[in-house]
Amino acid sequence: MENNSNQGLFSGKTALWAAAGLGIYAAARHLYKEMIKFDFQDKVVVITGGARGLGLLLARELAAKGANLVICSRNGDQIEVAEQELRRMGSTVLGLKADVSDQRDASRVIEAAVSQFGRIDVLINNAGVMLVGPENVMDVEDYKTAMDTNFWAALYMIKAALPYFHEQKEGRIVNICSIGGKVAVPHLLPYSVSKFAMVALSEGLHAELKKDNIHVTTVIPNLMRTGSPRNVSLKGDHEAEYAWFKIADSSPLLSQDASQAATDIVNAVAYRETEVILTNTAKLAVALQGANPGLVSFVTSIANRFLPKSGPEGAVIRKGYECESEKSTGKVASISDRAALENNEI
Repeated sequence: MENNSNQGLFSGKTALWAAAGLGIYAAARHLYKEMIKFDFQDKVVVITGGARGLGLLLARELAAKGANLVICSRNGDQIEVAEQELRRMGSTVLGLKADVSDQRDASRVIEAAVSQFGRIDVLINNAGVMLVGPENVMDVEDYKTAMDTNFWAALYMIKAALPYFHEQKEGRIVNICSIGGKVAVPHLLPYSVSKFAMVALSEGLHAELKKDNIHVTTVIPNLMRTGSPRNVSLKGDHEAEYAWFKIADSSPLLSQDASQAATDIVNAVAYRETEVILTNTAKLAVALQGANPGLVSFVTSIANRFLPKSGPEGAVIRKGYECESEKSTGKVASISDRAALENNEI
């Protein structure tokens, strides 16, 4: 009886000590995070693809935190609209029309940022392109196009910014990758290939640059409700490809709220997160890929059977907004249309 009483007392004390230890750890972790938290007020942030979609949402989030912004895009009209909105929020903004898949343009963006503000504190590589369609209609040029913007543009921007970061003895690089850079997605192969390369670059840079006080964050989003489907490129059965992609992008079950994604990304940068996977669905997919890649491959191969076959003009590239049909309209798809208006995708 006495032994049972002593065991109970010991177990109770152990539980109390464990609870106390966890509490101390949580408090220490919170204190450490607050100590290292990055204040964006008056910091200079460069965002590629910053005139629409996620790039614009990130710019809004950072403008609200008092950052000075440099945004660039291939589309001058969208740059002008974004600049006006961000200035109304009280931010100082430099908008540049540039194609950062051209190394000269990438260097020009960084040089313009330093010329305007005297330094760069954060580089966000967000610019990207997507081509949707079956592999049998993809050619080598499609893969090159994806690599040009989704990989080489990021590398060009990083190479242009690094001398300034080294000179300042600090800097932050944020690479907007994708779940498609962790798990290959059918009908998105050029995109997935380029995003796998971007993930590898980002993870390798984190390892090599941390000693120089340059922090690299790899961002793994899922589909986001930004309204971007209208601007993706399509091959194959254009209307059918656009319909499934737009509906998936609009569905709250398959995609994430883009404003929340922007908030989560900015917080990850503030706290020097190495990697941020933005949804539980994406976390599960990454975990399964690591634990059982054969199972993931089996599931994606089954999913591929339900995706559209190539149409009669399958090799032709068309934009999403050219492929609207009855299949891509309706209550769910209208979510994407509203997001497109809100996020300057029109």
